[in-house]
Amino acid sequence: MEKQSVAERIVKGLAALQHRGQESWGIAVPGEPILKGLGLIGQGADANAKKILSFTSNRGIGHVRYSTRGRTTLENAHPLDIRGEFAIAQNGTIANTEDLEPIVEKEFPILGSTTDTKLAGYRLLQHYRAEHDWTRAFHKLSKELSGSYSFVMITHDGEVLAARDEAGYRPLCLGYDPDTDTHIVASESCALTALQADFVRDVQPGELVSLSENGLKITRFADSPRHYHCPFEYTYFGHPSSRIDDHYVYDARRKLGRVLARKYPFKADVVIPVPDSARPAALGYSEESGIPMEEGLMKDRYRRKGSLRSFIEPTAKSREEIVREIITIKPVVDGKDVIVVDDSIVRGTSSRNIVQSLRDAGAKKVFMVVTFPPIRHPCYMGIDFPTREELLANKADGETLNIAELNKKVAREIGVDGLGYNDINGLSEGIGLGKDEMCFACVTGEYLGLKKDPVLRTREEMKA
Repeated sequence: MEKQSVAERIVKGLAALQHRGQESWGIAVPGEPILKGLGLIGQGADANAKKILSFTSNRGIGHVRYSTRGRTTLENAHPLDIRGEFAIAQNGTIANTEDLEPIVEKEFPILGSTTDTKLAGYRLLQHYRAEHDWTRAFHKLSKELSGSYSFVMITHDGEVLAARDEAGYRPLCLGYDPDTDTHIVASESCALTALQADFVRDVQPGELVSLSENGLKITRFADSPRHYHCPFEYTYFGHPSSRIDDHYVYDARRKLGRVLARKYPFKADVVIPVPDSARPAALGYSEESGIPMEEGLMKDRYRRKGSLRSFIEPTAKSREEIVREIITIKPVVDGKDVIVVDDSIVRGTSSRNIVQSLRDAGAKKVFMVVTFPPIRHPCYMGIDFPTREELLANKADGETLNIAELNKKVAREIGVDGLGYNDINGLSEGIGLGKDEMCFACVTGEYLGLKKDPVLRTREEMKA
C-alpha cells in the first residue's frame, strides 16, 4: 500500500471476517509490538483506537480467533511472535503436534505455550534458517504437517507471506485495490468487498503468496493428488456473500435447500430458517416446495450476545446463552405446522432449545431438515468438535444406522415430528463441488486428507 498506514484497513477487513472467530483479535505491523485483545475486533479497535492510529506501516496482518487447539487466552491470540523473526496467524488445525514438539523443543524452550500454530511457526523458522528461502522452507514444513492451515505472516523486515495447505481445507483468496495499489490476502472474499478491493482469484492449495517491496510473487511449495475442501465452509462457516473456490456460498446454500425439499417433501404451513446461516437454504426449500418462508426465529441483536454465532463460542455455557437469545415470532408459528431449516446438528443442544421454543409459541407440528449430513466423527482440520462423545448423531447411533433410521432416532432426541439429514450426494449436488474434491471425515470417519491418522484427544487435551 503506497505510503499509507494499513492498520485501519486491517481492522475493517477483520470486522468483515468476524463470523470466523469471536474469541480474540490481533494486528501485527513491522516495528511495533503485536496488538491483541480478547473478544470482538470492533470493541477492541474502539478501546485501542489511539494505538492503532499511531501505526504508520503500509504492511501488516490481522486475525480473529476461533480456537480448535489451545485455551482462549490473550497469550494464544494471533498473530503469534516467533522469536522476533516473524509474526504468524493461522486458520486451521495441525493434528500431529506430538510429532513437532520434540523437534522444536530441542532448540526452543516453549513448553507451556505449545499451541499448534506456535509449534508450526517455530518449525518453519528452523527450516527457513536452514534454507534461506521461504518456498523451500514451506516445502519442508508441508511434509511434516498433518492437518489444515491457511497461514498469514509478516517478517521483521516487512514481507507479507500467505500459504494454503496442499489439500485446500481452509479458504484463502487474493485481492487488489487499484486505487491504492494494494494487494490483499484474506480468508474470504467478503473482506475484499468490505475494503472495496477487487477479487483476483483463490490462492490455490499448495501456493505461497509473497508481498514485498518487489511486488507480488506466487510460488508453489506442495502438491496433492486431490483436494479436500471443507463443505462446512459452505453450509455454515463462510459468509453468504463470499466466493470460495469458484462457488458462491449463498448459491450453494440456496441449492442445498432445494435438494432437501426434493429429498424430504414434508407437508407444512410455513418454512422458517434457524438464523442466520440457514436463511438461503430455507429460501431454496420454500421455492422448491411452494411452501412460504417466513422469519419465525430471530436473533435479538439488542442484547449483549444477540448478534454472535453460537457454534463458534468456546464453551457450552456461552453457546447456550446465545441460543436462549433467539426469539420466536409467535404469529408466524402459532397453530401451524412448521418446517425448520438448519445448517447442521452437531451437539443437539441448540436444536432441542429451538424446537421447544417453537412448541411453546404454539406450533402444532415441527419438522426439521438439515443441509449437512450426520456428523458422527471429530474434526481435526479446523472445526471445533474434537470428540465423538459430544456428537449427537454418534450418541444416537454410532455407525450402524442408515440415514432414514437415524432421522427417526435423532428426531426423537430433539423432539421434532420429522427430521431429514442431507447425505454426501446431496451435499455435493448443492455445493457444486465433486465428492472427490471435498473432505467428509466428520461424516465417514475416514481422514483421507491427513498424512497420518489423528491421535484422538479429549476436549480438555485439545484446549490445554
